[in-house]
Amino acid sequence: MAIMDMLSAELLFFIAVLGGVAGFAAGLLGIGGGIILVPGLYYIFRTLGYESDMLMHLCVGTSLAIIVPTGLSSARAHYMKGNVRTDLVKTIGFGIVLGVIAGTLIADRVSGETLKLVFSIALFGLAGLMMIPPERWQHKGDGPSRFKSVLAGTGIGTLSTLMGIGGATMNVPFMTLNGVSIHRAVGSASAMGPLIALPACIGFMMIGQGESGMPPFTFGFVNFLAIALIAPISVLCAIPGAKAAHALPTKKLRLVFIGLMILIAVKMIYGVIAG
Repeated sequence: MAIMDMLSAELLFFIAVLGGVAGFAAGLLGIGGGIILVPGLYYIFRTLGYESDMLMHLCVGTSLAIIVPTGLSSARAHYMKGNVRTDLVKTIGFGIVLGVIAGTLIADRVSGETLKLVFSIALFGLAGLMMIPPERWQHKGDGPSRFKSVLAGTGIGTLSTLMGIGGATMNVPFMTLNGVSIHRAVGSASAMGPLIALPACIGFMMIGQGESGMPPFTFGFVNFLAIALIAPISVLCAIPGAKAAHALPTKKLRLVFIGLMILIAVKMIYGVIAG
C-alpha cells in the first residue's frame, strides 16, 4: 500500500487542527498540551474508524512523545532566564523517574477503559487546581525537603504518565506551596516535563508492541504521524496564543477551559459506563 493511500485527508486535517488548538491554548492559558491532546487524539481516531481496545494507550503515549520536543524548548527558554532551580529538578525529578516507571508498569496492566477512567477522574482534580490562580498557592519558605520532593515527584510522575501530560499543573502548586516563587516554580516545572515525557514515551513504545488496529505510522503506543504534524504546529500557534493573552480576558477564558475539561471528563466516564 502506497504511503498516501494509508493517509486520509480527514486524518491529516483533524490532527493538524488539534495541534493548532493545543499550541494556542498553551500560549494563551499556560497549560500543558496533553490535557487537550489526549482526548483530542482519542476522538479523532475513534471518529475515523480506529477501534482498538488500547486506543487510549496510543493517545497517552503519543501525547507524551509530543511533550519531549516542546518541553525541551520551553525548559531551555526558562533556563536562559534563570528561572529553573536545578536542585529541585534533581530531587523532584528523581521521584518523577520512579513515578514514570510505576506509571508505565500500571499502564501495561490496565485496559483502555480503565485508563480512560483514570484520565477522566484526574481531569476533574486538575480542573479544580486550575480554578485557583497560581499566585494564591504562594507560601513562605525556600522549597520542599528532599523527602517531600521525592515523594511528591513519584506521585506526579505516576499520574502524569497515566494521563499523558507534563505534570506542570501539579508541580507548580506543589513548589509554590513550599515557598518557591511562581516564576521559578513554572520554570522548574517546565524542565521536569521532559523528565516525565522521554522515559514514559519510550516505555509506551515498548509495552505497545504487537497491537493491531492502530493508525498508520504507529510504533508501539506512539503515533509518529501525529508527532510530525502536531509538534511544529503547536509551537507556531503558541506564539499568537501568548500574544492574545495580553489582549483577551484570560481569567474568563480559563474558566471556559476548565468547563471544557469537566465536559470531556464527564463524556469519557459516560462512554465507559455506557459501554
